[in-house]
Amino acid sequence: MVVALSGNARLAALGAPSAGAPYFEAADPKRNPVDEAIARGWGWMAPRLFGPAVLRRLGRLADAAEAEGRELASLSDRQILEQAQALRVRLLREGLSAGPAATAFALTREACTRQIGLRHHRVQLIGGAAMLGRRLAEMETGEGKTITALLPAVAFALSGRPVHIVTVNDYLARRDAEQLQPIYAALGLRVGLVVHGQPAEERRLAYACDVTYCTNKDLVFDYLRDRLALGRRRARTRQLVDEMLTGQVGGRLLLRGLHVAIVDEADSILIDEARTPLILSGSDGEDEAGDLYEAALEMARQLQVGRDYELLVQDRRLRLTEEGKQTLARLAGDKSGLWSARRAREELAEQALSALHYYRRDEQYIIVDGKVQIVDEFTGRVMPDRSWEHGLHQMIEAKESCAVTGRRRTLARITYQRFFRRYGHLCGMTGTAAEVMGEVRSVYDLRVVRIATHHKLRRSNNGARVFADAERKWAAVTESARCMTDRGRSVLIGTRSVETSEHVGLDLTEAGTTPVLLNARQDRQEADIVAAAGQVGRITVATNMAGRGTDIRLGKPVREAGGLHVILTEYHEAARIDRQLFGRGGRQGDPGSYEAIAALDDELFTRFLGPVWTWVGRRLAKSNGGVLPSAMTRLFVRRAQILAERKNGRIRRETLAHDLHLDALLGFAGTGE
Repeated sequence: MVVALSGNARLAALGAPSAGAPYFEAADPKRNPVDEAIARGWGWMAPRLFGPAVLRRLGRLADAAEAEGRELASLSDRQILEQAQALRVRLLREGLSAGPAATAFALTREACTRQIGLRHHRVQLIGGAAMLGRRLAEMETGEGKTITALLPAVAFALSGRPVHIVTVNDYLARRDAEQLQPIYAALGLRVGLVVHGQPAEERRLAYACDVTYCTNKDLVFDYLRDRLALGRRRARTRQLVDEMLTGQVGGRLLLRGLHVAIVDEADSILIDEARTPLILSGSDGEDEAGDLYEAALEMARQLQVGRDYELLVQDRRLRLTEEGKQTLARLAGDKSGLWSARRAREELAEQALSALHYYRRDEQYIIVDGKVQIVDEFTGRVMPDRSWEHGLHQMIEAKESCAVTGRRRTLARITYQRFFRRYGHLCGMTGTAAEVMGEVRSVYDLRVVRIATHHKLRRSNNGARVFADAERKWAAVTESARCMTDRGRSVLIGTRSVETSEHVGLDLTEAGTTPVLLNARQDRQEADIVAAAGQVGRITVATNMAGRGTDIRLGKPVREAGGLHVILTEYHEAARIDRQLFGRGGRQGDPGSYEAIAALDDELFTRFLGPVWTWVGRRLAKSNGGVLPSAMTRLFVRRAQILAERKNGRIRRETLAHDLHLDALLGFAGTGE
């Protein structure tokens, strides 16, 4: 939907498309492994070697913007709008050089002050300058990244380049678009919003605006729909001819090109979610027989782990043994159809075993109105209309006794890595990029710059405890939460799944408290729950939904009592995600504290450390009152997360390599993307 149609109605210039493309997008870079290795190493070294010099250079643009801003304070709103319109011409003539960019920043800052009462601090001006120079700005959580993104967005939009501001969920996209719309309107710009479930025409209107707020998944799928709509009419000349003859081709496209992307929570989108490709699928026109999947599940339950198949827990895969293949052939001996084909029955069995062992209700998915709905592991939100491929979704539906839907076939696919590299200008911001500086440089050619906080951090670390078992962990979580609320503070407890959040909520209720849950079942009440999470005595139990982009406003009594206390109950595979959760407290100069309370039977430890480390850990914990010694805690957590990130990094590289290889094969056949 279009948030506002007021302001200047002139659309931004489309720009010249690259050869062979229907609209502007950069070509896929051709890199070899040596180049990537050099870029990865340089991505780690450059911020450490040249970070201070880069910040000084960015600071000069901030100083110039502040100097120009002093002259704007006496102007009327009408004069501010006229200044913005005059700047359009200057930007077209001079480009985004230092002078016009400083003027754009000053105008944005003044409009922001007048329209919503927030004035950019110097560190935010530096963050905006970093993104203007194709960088990823690492800014501490709570430093106002939402209005920081305004600065480059306005500058690019006034220069005639369509801007996509990409975030991780509909809630944040809608919140930011609605909150910032008056600022864009004051500068003569239109802002659009793309959220899940919008009709195509509304999406087209939203993308036609100067600045469009959207989620990463909606944006990529809309791009794939454009590629699908074009079919073989990919060349610009062919497209223009079809438009003149039929008047349809260009009108069917949703996007206007990949000019500028400003990625919020960039490490989540560009790194964490880049492990799996985005696949646009359609029905193959055949109804699936639920009996097929039920039979596969029944056979899978008869196979024995260790004898018939091996669980590759770290990679979340499994492998049939030769004995298992023979057992499967014997079990399927009286069946016809797919069961008579060796490869087909083995794939069915592997999918059934995966559904039984690796996909659990209220963790990877929930059941809503009799339907299996996937829960995004990074955001904790339900992903409606998304499904697993290769029959896995139907297998889980059969496992849960839901109606089995039709199997889907792949229509188009692309990885996040390839998609975002096609933008003419890519930049972003996040609170946690230091750990992946090398990867974002080698994959996306983004340089990371770390920006200081405006206020001194008052967030204290209350330490980490790893208990021998979950029972002791949950008792400690309950006790810590009660202790903090007794002091007049508010508490945020972070969990990794719907099931765990509900378990914690039940424990707290039995202990005499009244917790509030925020998970995929309460996603519609998210804004209200977050708004009240800073009240005295409030205990909020949340999945990763409360991990990124959410500001918990503290009441004065809570601030005086010590602020929000954050409890992490299970370490994530990346320390960056832990830091995001800890960053919910102690924001913007507020006091706050955090602690980690985990157990050796948490998934991170059992999956990546293995039985030997777990056995040693239990012995050490037993001799230390049921909890690991602090030095061992750091060792266990660090080793598990290093192994997890190493595996995930390998998966991302393999995903990109496979996508490039598949595209080359299909392109040779004449059916490539």
